[in-house]
Amino acid sequence: NRSSDLNPMRLTVIGCTGSFPGPNSPASCYLLTATDRHGRTWRVLMDMGNGALGVLQRHINLADIDAILISHLHPDHCIDLSGLHVAVKWDPRGWPAGRIPLYGPADINEYLSATHGLDPDPGMSTEFEYHTWTEGQKVRIGPFTVEPFRVIHPAKDPYALRIECNTATENILFAYSGDTDLCDGLIEAARGADLFLCEAAYQEGRDDALRGIHLTGKRAGQAAQAAGVRNLLLTHLPVWNDPDIARAEAKSVFTGSVGVAEVAASYRIHPRPKPTNPPTSTLNVIERFDSHTSNIELPPTMDDN
Repeated sequence: NRSSDLNPMRLTVIGCTGSFPGPNSPASCYLLTATDRHGRTWRVLMDMGNGALGVLQRHINLADIDAILISHLHPDHCIDLSGLHVAVKWDPRGWPAGRIPLYGPADINEYLSATHGLDPDPGMSTEFEYHTWTEGQKVRIGPFTVEPFRVIHPAKDPYALRIECNTATENILFAYSGDTDLCDGLIEAARGADLFLCEAAYQEGRDDALRGIHLTGKRAGQAAQAAGVRNLLLTHLPVWNDPDIARAEAKSVFTGSVGVAEVAASYRIHPRPKPTNPPTSTLNVIERFDSHTSNIELPPTMDDN
């Protein structure tokens, strides 16, 4: 069993730039970490967009991935699974773990197989253990219980994810928007969340004619307010968006705490405070990764032997 002295639940931003990688961040990829009641630490990825695979290896060993959750089949959310397939299949040292459980829309096997020109049978099923989202059907992964909610985006079967985490000491509600415009499914996914990680790719006044694709900071704030969430963390901002504008838009309609996701930052996800405890905010960065160092032990080079 793997154990850790990490706080019971944290969110680490591997990549958060919207639609394509930016100069300082990969596209969407987020690492959820929690320790279960038996002391085992679980590591679950949400999305794996362009550029995420390389940066992820600064934070964890790839063999320590317990599961991957894909919101929808657009490259900025899933294309680096194609590279992970290579890492699992062709490592000459041998892959030390089993197939990686991969949850996503129904066509994920065909989508990924096409990136390497593979026949979908077997496709990448020797590296990934495929599971298809069904709206309303919950999935249990260690201390995490994941429920997908269908949202609005020009991709087949886009989902927002509602994730409940039960540890030895805490019960936490977390929600992730994936990509979507404002809709009932998004609000239900985020209902009562302690932290709502929500995209804000568009900007009020500039992108008003574009509907059914993405949220603005204001519409993200409206969703958070309607869902009664405690903390809103905006993400998926393209390189041409000003984070201060997105934050101001959200704050104009949402009464809780608002932040903008920072690449390589980890956030402690606090549960809803009890009457006997003081209020807490989730939006304080508890750790910022130094890109010149690594949190993992790298394999030895030829010169080290």
